[in-house]
Amino acid sequence: MLKLKASVSMLLAATVLSGAMFSPVVLAGEVIKLATTTSTENSGLLGAILPKFEAESGYTVQVIATGTGKALKLASQGDVDVVMTHAPAAEAKFVADGFGIEPRGIMENDFIVLGPKNDPAAAKSSKDVAEAFGKIAHKPSKFVSRGDNSGTNMKELAIWKNAGVTTDFNGYTSVGQGMGKTLLMADELQAYTLTDRGTYIAYKAKLNLNISFEGGAALANPYQIMLINPAKYPDLNHKGAKALSDWFISPATQTMINEFTVQGEQLFKATYKK
Repeated sequence: MLKLKASVSMLLAATVLSGAMFSPVVLAGEVIKLATTTSTENSGLLGAILPKFEAESGYTVQVIATGTGKALKLASQGDVDVVMTHAPAAEAKFVADGFGIEPRGIMENDFIVLGPKNDPAAAKSSKDVAEAFGKIAHKPSKFVSRGDNSGTNMKELAIWKNAGVTTDFNGYTSVGQGMGKTLLMADELQAYTLTDRGTYIAYKAKLNLNISFEGGAALANPYQIMLINPAKYPDLNHKGAKALSDWFISPATQTMINEFTVQGEQLFKATYKK
């Protein structure tokens, strides 16, 4: 009897040890780590459509929402399985450096300039966004920048450069925050800011700001999903990442992207083309 109890105890201990050793590996195979931008997360799109992918595939998607620069850094370090961002120049470098493969354009919206309803810089009458930024700086008016190396922040800095303006003017504040928090800060300060349209629509009911400038090729905002090069990091969940990327370009998902609305407004336009 003692020998039997001892055998059972040893078997239970081995089972526990085996579970401790192997369960994380099994579970890790079922999780897809997606690094993406705060704009896709703040808009509510991922929360609306990813449960469909999880139900169909059996995978769980762990969304890591951060600025584009940080998302691409996580991907280049092999800390995530797949990345979805909206900064074409940075994405092209990511692929050229050998970290990303199979970039696919999946959707787009646009950037807009928000500001106080009385538009103190008269940005609305500008012929293009560079002129609008120049008016804001020369007034000078308050401007809140994300300051987080996100795709939106990269776009903002490119516009200042095209406008021939440095950002050391009185009223310019860099906050190092995601899009949602930046919008709330701009609203509190009654300042101008640059945002993607999707996040603006999602937060519109909370804001006392108007669209001060919109339109033009300079404010286009395309999103891409990219796989991580398995030659760089062979141990990532490449199978799950490919499944997610393929799902995003499927006709059914592209339709869901087009049909996703907040307060009756479409946030993104699906763009994938074979």
